[in-house]
Amino acid sequence: MSTADTPPADGALHGRRVAIIGAGLMGHGLAQVFAEAGAEVSIHDPQPAPLGSVLDRVRANLETLERDARAAERITPCARLDDAVPGAELVIEAGPEDPAIKQAIFGELDALAAPETVLATNTSSIPIERIAAGATNRGRVVGTHWWNPPYLIPLVEVVPTADTREDVTDRTIELLRAAGKTAVRVQRDVPGFVGNRLQHALWREAVALVAAGVCDAETVDIVVKNSFGLRLAVLGPLENADLVGTDLTLAIHEQILPYIDSTPGPSPYLQELVAQGRLGMKTGEGFRSWTPTEADAVRRRLTAYLNAAVKPEPT
Repeated sequence: MSTADTPPADGALHGRRVAIIGAGLMGHGLAQVFAEAGAEVSIHDPQPAPLGSVLDRVRANLETLERDARAAERITPCARLDDAVPGAELVIEAGPEDPAIKQAIFGELDALAAPETVLATNTSSIPIERIAAGATNRGRVVGTHWWNPPYLIPLVEVVPTADTREDVTDRTIELLRAAGKTAVRVQRDVPGFVGNRLQHALWREAVALVAAGVCDAETVDIVVKNSFGLRLAVLGPLENADLVGTDLTLAIHEQILPYIDSTPGPSPYLQELVAQGRLGMKTGEGFRSWTPTEADAVRRRLTAYLNAAVKPEPT
């Protein structure tokens, strides 16, 4: 495996080895995180196209963010799974969000990886126990829910199952923190974990307001971005409840919660959008209409904002 002449200044993982399975949207970003932290990273994807472009995409990310592009030299693409896994102390699966595919991958990983290797899955919502069913040695399987883009969003939710060994969870958190991530332990393996349950509770009510004709989609976004959204980065929801007082929080809940949407499944309004092919920015129309220029401006604005938010202040 190729290695840059010098590790990054904070190369806490210099000399350690990590394998990433999947070179798509999330996989290349995971590889970038560990490579920037000094680790030697092997990455595998059964599809030639994403695997062949992974180094170019990582270099492009690093250049855009004005980071050391030499970190990409610590990433080795592997066309074969059995070339990527051996020697890694942590293997992270970042394949399609399909339980059957993930189970099959873990069946292969369990046979290829050394007994002490931690096997992690990056999933946004699937219970880890369901994915671990594909492995025989389930005690070394753990969930690591990263957020997109993983090289800019600090959080990783670490989700053990009832079978996951305590040392596996501890080692995973240690590696992630050494890579510069904000790793938190989720105590119970539930669908969506913590972050996505919170995020999609908000999205459900946002869709419901539009569907009921209370306001349009643009108004929802303006309200969020120019009110409580401004303070979320420094004041979490329960901090806010304690700040204003739990008595006031209770009083507000008594007035509002009976009217909050509680549809048990996906919104019929959302289902209709998808059925009509209104898939968002990639088709030019979703809840709102988007030109390619407008969509690109949103992506660039998000990248610039996140990069500024996580960039260390000069000393």
